[in-house]
This record gives sequence, structure tokens and C-alpha cells, in this order.
Amino acid sequence: MTTATPPEVRTSSPRNTVPVVQFTVKGHASAPSLAPAVGSPSRRYTIVYDGACKICQALVKRVVKWDRGEVFEIVPSQADGVHARFPWIPARAYAQSVQLIRRDGRTWQGAAALETIIDQLPKGKLITWIFSIPFVRPIAERLYRWFARNRYRLGCGEHCQFRPLDLEFETSGNGDPITEDSPSRSGSLR
Repeated sequence: MTTATPPEVRTSSPRNTVPVVQFTVKGHASAPSLAPAVGSPSRRYTIVYDGACKICQALVKRVVKWDRGEVFEIVPSQADGVHARFPWIPARAYAQSVQLIRRDGRTWQGAAALETIIDQLPKGKLITWIFSIPFVRPIAERLYRWFARNRYRLGCGEHCQFRPLDLEFETSGNGDPITEDSPSRSGSLR
């Protein structure tokens, strides 16, 4: 599982920004339509996702519908205060993958976050057992990274105008994504 260090342990790092392109048509600035936040900060987990992605918004609606135990607070990464609330997560990480933060600060991203989200849903363990099969987690992470890089093409609509398709993912020599706890981490996501 991919995890990030809670804020009390991690040293500060320089802030990175992700450029967002906005177009003006006939003198009216347009902005991406973001889905509203769901739930309260008192819930056990917080899901931070790309609120400008139409596919992500549709998946969030399903999670809200299935979250009968009200386990998740769901917040778009573009919402005010997200970066200040979770300062140990690099700004670029929000554009690269979904982030799942447990109340104690433990953080998952990408396919590991999806596995944990599904596991917390009613009957989710009926699905997440598949991650215990050898090689499934690395394959799931590669598929997730492919989806994340191509999500604006796959769910193409007016939101495609608002974010460049320049998402780059660091990989180790064997092609696996480099994570916070990888020994070969070069630090470019910080």
C-alpha cells in the first residue's frame, strides 16, 4: 500500500503548483464545475479527488450512494483549504491520483486508496480479497496510473479545457510507480 507520512513526522518541502488553464469566451471567464463536498471532517476517512473530472464525479456519486455507514467525507482537491488541511500531501499528488486520508493521518493514494475505499463499503471485502492474489496490486496500480493520465480523454467533455494532459508519474527501473516510501525516490513530487 502507498502511504504518506503524517504531518508531525515529515519535514517541510517546497510547494509545487499544477497549472490550470482557463479560457475566456466572449469576455466571460469559465470555470470547471466542481462537485460539492460531501460529509463532515468528523468522519473516519476523507477522500480527496479531482473535482473537475467528470468520471471522478460519477464515481464519487456511487461511493456516496454505497456509503450507508457514513464513513467517508468526500472533498474535491480544488476546494478551499484542502492543501492547508493536509500539508504532508504534495500539491502535485492531488492532480495525479485520488487521496484517502484516515483520521489519524495515514494516507493512501491511487489503487491503494481505491482498495481501502472499497474495503470500507458494505460488502467491500467481497471485492478486495482479489488484491491478496500475487501481482494484482502492481497491476492495479499500473491500470490506475494509466486511467489517471487519460481521465480527461476518457470522460471528454467541457472539463477537458481546464487541465492540461501533462501528468507525469515517476517510475522505478522496473516500471513501478515511485511512492513516498520507495528507496529510489528522487523528490520531484514534493
